[in-house]
Amino acid sequence: MSTKEKSTVGLVPRLSPRLTGKQRRYLRGLAHDLKPIVLVGQHGVSENLIDNFRAALLAHELVKVKVHGGDDLVGAAEVLHEETEAQLAQKIGFTLVFYQPHPDDPTIQLPT
Repeated sequence: MSTKEKSTVGLVPRLSPRLTGKQRRYLRGLAHDLKPIVLVGQHGVSENLIDNFRAALLAHELVKVKVHGGDDLVGAAEVLHEETEAQLAQKIGFTLVFYQPHPDDPTIQLPT
């Protein structure tokens, strides 16, 4: 196991403390057919990208984020989680799936 792989071990449970395993599994199923709508480029996470990510969460609740070449995948996930309090539902390859219910009218109903 390379150093890059070791750094992501436990990332999803750590960045989704409010989600159960059953809820993460449900969200992964919903996210399967989604396309990434937020792209983290080689320059990393900027304020503009965070604003776009917030808008995407508000509009969709479940958002796929593609990280360019895996450059600082863990750092990008941590920054997006800290800035928005969105829950990381999945990390697969260079793609992250975040969930944040709409504050007024949530459309995704999580299993209990």
